Amino acid sequence: MELEPEKTGFHTLAEPHPTKLVEGGKVGTDVTVDDLRRAVPDYCFTPSLFWSFFYLGRDLAYSGILLTALYRLLNTTAVQQSSALYYLTVSVYGVCQGIVWTGLWVIAHDCGHSGFSRSAGLNDSIGFVLHSFLLAPYFSWKSTHRRHHIYANHIEKDLNYVPPQRQSYADKIGQAVEVLGDVGQDAPLVLLLRIVLQQTIGWNWYILTNITCPPSAIPKKGMSMWRHSHFDPQGALFYPSEWWSIVLSDLGCLATLTGLYHLYTVFGSWETLFWVYIVPWTWVNHWIVMITYLHHTHPAVPKYTPESWTFLRGATATIDRDFGFIGTHFFHHISSDHVTHHLFSRIPHYYGRTASEAIIPLLGQHYHGRGEFNYQALETAFRRCQWVEEDRDKDVAFGLRPADAAGDLDAKNTGLWYRGGRSPLPEYKMRGSPVL
Repeated sequence: MELEPEKTGFHTLAEPHPTKLVEGGKVGTDVTVDDLRRAVPDYCFTPSLFWSFFYLGRDLAYSGILLTALYRLLNTTAVQQSSALYYLTVSVYGVCQGIVWTGLWVIAHDCGHSGFSRSAGLNDSIGFVLHSFLLAPYFSWKSTHRRHHIYANHIEKDLNYVPPQRQSYADKIGQAVEVLGDVGQDAPLVLLLRIVLQQTIGWNWYILTNITCPPSAIPKKGMSMWRHSHFDPQGALFYPSEWWSIVLSDLGCLATLTGLYHLYTVFGSWETLFWVYIVPWTWVNHWIVMITYLHHTHPAVPKYTPESWTFLRGATATIDRDFGFIGTHFFHHISSDHVTHHLFSRIPHYYGRTASEAIIPLLGQHYHGRGEFNYQALETAFRRCQWVEEDRDKDVAFGLRPADAAGDLDAKNTGLWYRGGRSPLPEYKMRGSPVL
């Protein structure tokens, strides 16, 4: 059986045939995509219009309540006469609204995976409006994100958070490859600044330049760094058939910017616009970067070479993260059921937990457990996940190869495992792209 094709804009990419996680021998290693699909209740694969619109309406109601509360509080005498109360009010609003809008972002993300309804037109209409409102180019990101899902954790074809290998990392930090084992880690203050930089502008810079992606993963090679933008319909990221969908994405974001300018004229103040929209929007970008980064960056999660990669191995090489009530209620399980999402991206978020409970027992060692979702997890990822290389002992421990073959190179059963080190200078362009 061949899986249904994933569509990238107007360009179609077919997922690989189902394959075993490992060529033989351990618990959970002989499962196939078909086995996992059969384990999940059939209803999980069919979106419910009732529940999809329920969660959409609920999040919109939350957002409206927060806006109403902000308006009323800002017009109270106590807030108007106290700078401390004013900044406390707008700051709390920004954090809370950012959490709610992240939920709307996740619903739009479901739309991009055809997980909102069975109607492609309805999916794209809802997703386009929600993502455009959050200045995320809907069809552009849908295209690159679906290719990420098809080639997840493929060292040459994945588009998100692809780490460098030994030589490339050594070049980045200006060290010889022979001394990488002696390279220290970032000082706490440097680490904090690097994390803050990633979490504040990482999403925007990714959308503009496609950082963290290898040059082998894009359709058009050799273009300048600025031609790797999600806003460029003729740029390096997209196929000619996607031109109109990228333009439409740009127009959606332009419409939002026009609306924001109109709000400024209504408010008569950039400061009001800053607190009402820009602050919560920045929090959304922070949450999306943190969710994506922590899903795909963990010392125990491998990447794969072209020889060893399969769809199933790549899809399971991610980690679920628990974020309590916020993760389940507001973020719609996007952090807590990410393995299931990579295996079957069309399952709506409200069926994700049910599907995970059916899938996880079949994965054996290829389910990496549930990690934390906090600053300490970011620290761990930055300190211990700077580059990747082969590690026969880890392959054996993970079950990629039997113990009696530990000394033999088996290209089809070899993982690439994270190594620690200090952070290179921040990326400002896609790897391998010329500046001009």
